[in-house]
Amino acid sequence: MSRIGRVPVTVPSGVKVEVGPENAITVTGPKGTLSRKFPTSLTFEQENGTIVVTRPDDSKSNRALHGLSRTLLANMVQGVKDGFTKTLDVQGVGYRVAKVGEHLVFQVGYSHPVQVNPPQGISFGVESTTRCTVTGIDKQLVGQVAANIRAIRKPEPYKGKGIRYQGEVIRMKAGKAGKVGKKK
Repeated sequence: MSRIGRVPVTVPSGVKVEVGPENAITVTGPKGTLSRKFPTSLTFEQENGTIVVTRPDDSKSNRALHGLSRTLLANMVQGVKDGFTKTLDVQGVGYRVAKVGEHLVFQVGYSHPVQVNPPQGISFGVESTTRCTVTGIDKQLVGQVAANIRAIRKPEPYKGKGIRYQGEVIRMKAGKAGKVGKKK
């Protein structure tokens, strides 16, 4: 049995989970509603405020889908209850971020500012001129938007300038040896 797949998903109060035909699951909570279609080979059973995911046999594909489906369902429940947040730091001389309306505007060493528009279900926040947050109820969408923002100017390994996740460690490289003691 999958160690992750056999753990029941607890449904907190205020969150409603509906299992529809062909495993179309809708999760509704205080922050919003998420829907996802799961593989029909798996079964979802609700009992006493928990949902248990079971698989029909131990085939390789069913074993792979078992833990994945359970985790996706748990992320949906957590998302509609609490939401997800990714924090990004901007490092570099003159590098900064500002919120203009609903959009983020980055100045990260290009000849022009870069504007990022939020997709539906995502909101941006700016804590300081060098720190911004991406918030939403869909964990995959929050992570993808944060990755797209980071890709605007990835942290470079010589000076560390760029956009990085909060707490991300960049392995720094040594620069050239320099021109010390070199003859002309």
